Amino acid sequence: MRFANEIFKFTIVLQMLSVASGTALAADEGALVFTEEIPNYLDYSDTLSSSGQPLAIHIPLLARTGFDQIIYLALTTNITAIQKEDELALKNGMDFLHVAVDFERPSLRNFELFAAILNSSADQKTLVHCQVNFRASTFLFLYRVIYLGVPIGEAKRDLDKVWGPDQVWYRFITNTLAAYGLSHECDACDWQEREFD
Repeated sequence: MRFANEIFKFTIVLQMLSVASGTALAADEGALVFTEEIPNYLDYSDTLSSSGQPLAIHIPLLARTGFDQIIYLALTTNITAIQKEDELALKNGMDFLHVAVDFERPSLRNFELFAAILNSSADQKTLVHCQVNFRASTFLFLYRVIYLGVPIGEAKRDLDKVWGPDQVWYRFITNTLAAYGLSHECDACDWQEREFD
């Protein structure tokens, strides 16, 4: 598991370096198209998106494109975390909320805090991010199924665009759904762990 974590960190650093090393912001009918530069960026609706770690240069662009808040689900001590991301978000007119989720020990309490934030700001355009979008996509999978009534098969297809949860996260998903009286099973759901390209 330690080796997998090191590869995970190395992959993040490579992604961040490739973006920082000169990827120009593209123009699309006069609007900046920068979300392609953010690792594993995914829109679920007009108000909910998730991603891996953006760069500091992306924070003002997120604000300019209408994001009202950022929810960060990783640890601020991560080597790819933006220094003073909270200050940068506030400076650009967005709220910044942090739920520190240990990748090896996600908890029902983490999810409940996250859900309370989203429930209290349902009209806010929100980016939920972590380092690679594993935590964020999983928390949004759960939130969409539990609170928004999205069919589990549809939510699982979106989760599959980002990753196939490992045993720790599979247990977290099944236990969290069970706590709300829901099952993780559906005809189209394959929960077998898969390699992420």
